[in-house]
Amino acid sequence: MLVILEIVLLGIALSMDSFAVAITDGLTYSDINKRKAFFIAFMFGFFQALMPLIGYWLVNGISLIVGEAGGEKAGKIMSDIVSWIAFVLLLYLGIKMLIDAIKNMKKPAEEKQIKKFTYKETLYYSVATAIDALGTGVALYSGISNNKTIWLHVTIIMVCTFVISIIGLFLGNKIEKLLKGKYEITGIIGGIILIALGIWIILEHYI
Repeated sequence: MLVILEIVLLGIALSMDSFAVAITDGLTYSDINKRKAFFIAFMFGFFQALMPLIGYWLVNGISLIVGEAGGEKAGKIMSDIVSWIAFVLLLYLGIKMLIDAIKNMKKPAEEKQIKKFTYKETLYYSVATAIDALGTGVALYSGISNNKTIWLHVTIIMVCTFVISIIGLFLGNKIEKLLKGKYEITGIIGGIILIALGIWIILEHYI
């Protein structure tokens, strides 16, 4: 039971990245509905569970080939690399959102573009927020999970992320309504959140 509580707490901690981006989605997408919100939360949850699973099985496979010490070393290298990948992806998406919002501010009212939901962007965000969780798979392999329990553990992580992402989308949508359709402002706020999240991932990894 203690292990399950530990995994729930881990799932909540991992889902904070998705929570921040879900708020951004709720803020910036003008056409969010229940179906789209469900899809976004599902994708965030799915990838937040998939990445630790991939990390776990990669380290497990390497350990079988070169031994436990080699598997742990490979896991650390992988964790370093994916943290920087997440940083670059979030920085790129955040800067792009900021630039688009600033450009939109300069356009006449009739030419302004309203940001709408896209499946492609949701995929980008899902990967960007979850890829650093590959390193979590190393931690799971090292002490918490085994080949039988790993499936239960990543399912718990997925459910935690799904629920917290739904909450984030709801909050973001409420803030967007308070701003009364000022999409340039929501774009700027969203861009800043993504950039800050990328920086936080790097700081969290090394500090």
